[in-house]
Amino acid sequence: MQLSDDLGYLTYCLNIHPTQTWLAVREALLGPVKKVRQAVAPNETFAVGLRLSAQALEELRSPDARAELKEILAREDYRVVTMNGFPFGPFHGVPVKQAVYQPDWKQRARLDYTCWLADLMTELAAAGESVSLSTVPGTYKPLAEGAEAAMTDNLLKCAAHCIKLARQMDVTVAIALEPEPCCFLETIDETVAFFRDHLFAETAVERLRELTGLSADEARAALPRHLGVCYDVCHAAVEFEDPVASIEALRRAGIPIHKLQLSAALRVPALDAAARELLARFCEPTYLHQVVAKNATGLTRYADLPEALDDPERADGEEWRVHFHVPIFVAEIPPFETTRAFLIEILALHRQQPLSPHLEVETYTWQVLPETLRSQSVEKAVARELRWVRKQLGA
Repeated sequence: MQLSDDLGYLTYCLNIHPTQTWLAVREALLGPVKKVRQAVAPNETFAVGLRLSAQALEELRSPDARAELKEILAREDYRVVTMNGFPFGPFHGVPVKQAVYQPDWKQRARLDYTCWLADLMTELAAAGESVSLSTVPGTYKPLAEGAEAAMTDNLLKCAAHCIKLARQMDVTVAIALEPEPCCFLETIDETVAFFRDHLFAETAVERLRELTGLSADEARAALPRHLGVCYDVCHAAVEFEDPVASIEALRRAGIPIHKLQLSAALRVPALDAAARELLARFCEPTYLHQVVAKNATGLTRYADLPEALDDPERADGEEWRVHFHVPIFVAEIPPFETTRAFLIEILALHRQQPLSPHLEVETYTWQVLPETLRSQSVEKAVARELRWVRKQLGA
């Protein structure tokens, strides 16, 4: 949906549905996406946030498959404004955990996959449009040591490819790195430093000139047009970021937010024995659920919830924030809370001064939420999330 008052496009991410194959993507577009659209915007062009695995993308190399995708988008009045290029492989029904970051930006396979997604995005968009493509935050933090140069060069090669596409197709593709707990880009401070010292440094300007033939001024201007961040609100809240300060830090550094992912995390205001017992309901084998614990001495991070629960050093009274995407329309999951207040503040900032052209709801955990939180269909829940966002924005 295109929001009023220049607030951008609002959509939801198709990684909510099992979309490992082109057939599954087709079924999602003709099934649940239609139901959501009918519930929230039956008479409007409906913005879509695609998610294509490497397998689905390979299947869409077929001219017939691509033609069918374009025909569906046109017939249903869908407009693809963003793509989730984060999960390369399966994302539902099998253990994903830290494999979700592979291949990472050290590897040619991630570069090729992202460039192919960009190619398809330019085919699906109209001339003159700008689209976003979110991606992994470099790599998983334990694998990041000494990897800055390789990741930077691959990201600059990807930016060069997007510049070539812009020349040929008149469509701007923006690559949006998505900071996440326990990853190479985890905090906003780390993100600002990487862009300052690597992606937007003068060495990057020179490298982009080599790759594209642009002048120094043209290359310098092109970097933020094609490289920026996907600000996932859940991730920022888990990291105990300050909403205003984190947005201002990105703005001061000249780092654009090419995509704003609207999500909320599980919040435990004060840990105790009962909370530990009930948190076990959220331990499941599919996704990583990173934990950041806060006490008077600072923050402690855990790669997954079971690891945090097993640590005998954790003390009662700590606040825990758990990377488990929960419905954004709820403030409490008794006896716990959610980080919805953080999201409300981000949306208020967006309403005052738009932060990003693309807003994407991304509660991908419906199938693994505790049974008590799955009392309605995914389609009805997503529609409720989208209506809640519009109400917050007054749009």
